[in-house]
Amino acid sequence: MSALAAPIVMPSPPPANAPPGFHLLAKPSGSTCNIDCTYCFFLSKESLYPNDKHRMSEATLEAYIRQLLESHRTPQVTVAWQGGEPTLMKLEFFRRAVELVEQYRQPGQNVQHTFQTNGLLLDDDWCRFFKQHDFLVGLSVDGPRELHDTYRVDRRGQGTFDLVMRGWRCLRKHGVDFNILCTVNAANQQHGRTVYRFFRDELGAKWVQFIPIIERATEQTITIANKGWSEQPGKQRLLYTQTGNLVTERTVGAEQYGRFLIDVFEEWVRHDVGNVYVQLFDVTLEAFFGRHLLCIHAPTCGYGPALEHNGDLYACDHFVEPKYKLGNIHQTHMMALIASPEQRKFGQDKRDTLTAQCRGCKVLPWCNGGCPKDRFALSHDGEPGHNYLCAGLELFFTHVGPTLNMMVQLLRQGRAPAEVMASIAAQDARQGPYRPCPCGSGRKFRFCHGDKAPASPFSGVDRATQVGGTTPPR
Repeated sequence: MSALAAPIVMPSPPPANAPPGFHLLAKPSGSTCNIDCTYCFFLSKESLYPNDKHRMSEATLEAYIRQLLESHRTPQVTVAWQGGEPTLMKLEFFRRAVELVEQYRQPGQNVQHTFQTNGLLLDDDWCRFFKQHDFLVGLSVDGPRELHDTYRVDRRGQGTFDLVMRGWRCLRKHGVDFNILCTVNAANQQHGRTVYRFFRDELGAKWVQFIPIIERATEQTITIANKGWSEQPGKQRLLYTQTGNLVTERTVGAEQYGRFLIDVFEEWVRHDVGNVYVQLFDVTLEAFFGRHLLCIHAPTCGYGPALEHNGDLYACDHFVEPKYKLGNIHQTHMMALIASPEQRKFGQDKRDTLTAQCRGCKVLPWCNGGCPKDRFALSHDGEPGHNYLCAGLELFFTHVGPTLNMMVQLLRQGRAPAEVMASIAAQDARQGPYRPCPCGSGRKFRFCHGDKAPASPFSGVDRATQVGGTTPPR
């Protein structure tokens, strides 16, 4: 341990409000990144730490790992690395992290390592390391080249698709478990099924997560926000905070988000149940049993804090701003910060500040008002604090409800949810190929989600360079 401070002792007994477990996102390189995504407001967080190197020290790394493992009273612990771009910390940093996990692991603890990356720096050394230590790697991809390169660009404004695909090939080469994190934005919001098929058929993805891009702004900041969050010559970078009721041009439309998800769902439920896992579909099915596994759609939150490179702990990854700083793990133990009245209020406010429209909504048991960061719209009654995505979320949960209910019944009978695909196929056969497609597109089923579905209008991955093969296109 460095001379920064003596090790902080874990509270004993644990604070009364301490959760038995939580999912912390650690940002070892802060907001620093080697690309310049137009929609990435997290780039602006560098202004929280001016004149700082934005690199996690050995002392902070050790304090983080030790306190994280001490704070868990559940057998499963996740050590999650995110950014910015965590590969900027170099491989030796993460070798040391794994050593510290083994040093501080509590009896009976099972530790899962996860790592979110843009993929540009992945090579054989990185991928061998991930495979050796069973890392689950999240790769950020927004779809085929033309969609991905709209906003995911380097500092010269050039698309990053080819470099990301090089990293993907390396993950495949070494047999690393990976999932896809895809943002839903103004560029790809009309192409849900195309994006999903690209991940499934060309990238061989078995686990996909969709994240809506919602960039808030005020009347004073909307012009500069629309230009992106990179540095602008002669101007100080604008610090993004969760304020304002305007959104940027890159932001996904509310209803369009719901239609994107439905477009994906109608493809998934016909072909991929039990084979490809889409995060929102899985957690919605769990919610039918009263289990809420994703903070966004759980009744309360506050169990997903974010750790900055210097040990500062924030209430949530989406609220890394001064108002929501809980403290520093070099001064106060992580467990005490997460159990603090401020953090518990932050989590309970999610439930306690719902609008009247939300409280009376039929999909509330699955939606629970969505993420607090998105609650800046007006309800039908003019009440502030309503979720910007409401129209799309209500559309999605209403649409999938009957099918998920069928899956619930299968599970209660001890049968596999994948059997729902046979029921859907039989229903399709009865109703015929020329009825309106159930996705709501207005097209005939046969030419939408049926057997004559249109091919992707976008270019894909060069199959000659793929490693290990992929599922043939449907």
